[in-house]
Amino acid sequence: MPSQRGSVATYPRGLSPHMITEPSLPSLSSLPSLMGDPSADGRFGEFGGRYVPETLMPACIELEAAFREAWADPAFISEYRRILRDYGGRPTPVTECFRLSEHLGVRVLLKREDLAHTGSHKINNVIGQALLARRMGKTRIIAETGAGQHGVATATACALFGLECVVYMGEVDVHRQALNVFRMKLLGATVRPVHSGSKTLKDAVNDAMREWLASVRSTYYLLGSVMGPHPYPWMVREFQRIIGDEAYEQSRLILDGADPDYVIACVGGGSNAAGIFSGFVDTNAKLVGVEPAGGAAVGRGIPGVVHGMKSYLLQDEFGQVQEAHSISAGLDYPGVGPEHAHLSATGRATYVPASDDEVLDALQLLARMEGIIPALEPAHAIAYLVRAASSGEIAKGSTVLINMSGRGDKDAEQVMQRLAMCRTQPCEPVCEGCPSR
Repeated sequence: MPSQRGSVATYPRGLSPHMITEPSLPSLSSLPSLMGDPSADGRFGEFGGRYVPETLMPACIELEAAFREAWADPAFISEYRRILRDYGGRPTPVTECFRLSEHLGVRVLLKREDLAHTGSHKINNVIGQALLARRMGKTRIIAETGAGQHGVATATACALFGLECVVYMGEVDVHRQALNVFRMKLLGATVRPVHSGSKTLKDAVNDAMREWLASVRSTYYLLGSVMGPHPYPWMVREFQRIIGDEAYEQSRLILDGADPDYVIACVGGGSNAAGIFSGFVDTNAKLVGVEPAGGAAVGRGIPGVVHGMKSYLLQDEFGQVQEAHSISAGLDYPGVGPEHAHLSATGRATYVPASDDEVLDALQLLARMEGIIPALEPAHAIAYLVRAASSGEIAKGSTVLINMSGRGDKDAEQVMQRLAMCRTQPCEPVCEGCPSR
């Protein structure tokens, strides 16, 4: 049986409930993971916790108890695993990028979450939480979204399970992600534009949490990343752990039993990064999270409280939240998940920025070299790889695994417009790799 911490089943390094065919398989290791359970009050070191109004405290406690019970239930795990396999398209492959590897002088592997149903890693979390909501007797789901990938995945799960779905989305993101707005509506969801603040992801979370506060008895809040009050950062990471568990086994097959030297993922709230990092945190692989240069909560933020959690946060000297900026709607967030703050504070993971121009260059490079068009979010990870391999920060001959967390269909119009602007209004000096050069 899996080892037990409290009432939750925890699985050994390299295995997860959705990879085990028989619940009675013995544990391969009794060593605790560096990404194990949080403390009793939901903290990873000094970060995390549950900073919510008194009205929401019972809902958070109820959710934690329900998740602990479900995650220890072989029937729940079996159904979750079956749906991700038969409906979600798991396992997703690891692809070796031969031409890009030759170009950069490092061996590049991609974990292909872009090939999962709905086009990103988000399906892993929403299937788990939708099953949990149904188990709790909730029939109405609310969610927030930035790039629209979590919104589309949530609408998909609600259509599958026959649940009412309302998605909050900043007005700016509604316009720049019009295709995903259409997809959500086509799937039967109601999309509510948010007109306050910066009209982006932060404000969508604000409005979703306000509604949850007002309708907590009947409504389940399906949060999309490893952020928010406990148990969300931990629960979402556990639902995304499948990425790292698969990638660990797959990369070892490709690398003749070795682990990659680097594991790299983009970070906004950080769910895709938490998922893949969890598979390698107990190895010698270097973990690198890539933030947008206009956000970079780990790189430029200081500890603070936002959306029910303590983490690194962009804020001014008066404690007011500052606006983040990114070409990617999915990374346009002024905070970061508390476990990422902890991984940074302990030195286990490094967090670096990538600029919008670097991201556009990287997106085009991967498309032309490998025939894979990434979403703008994982293009941040490619951008860092290009920079680090070129500068020698990542040594020649290193092996690098990147989480390709989403495909670029949703960003095609935005990228097209941005590149057209570059052609008609070239920058001075011209950006590296700019098509107008």
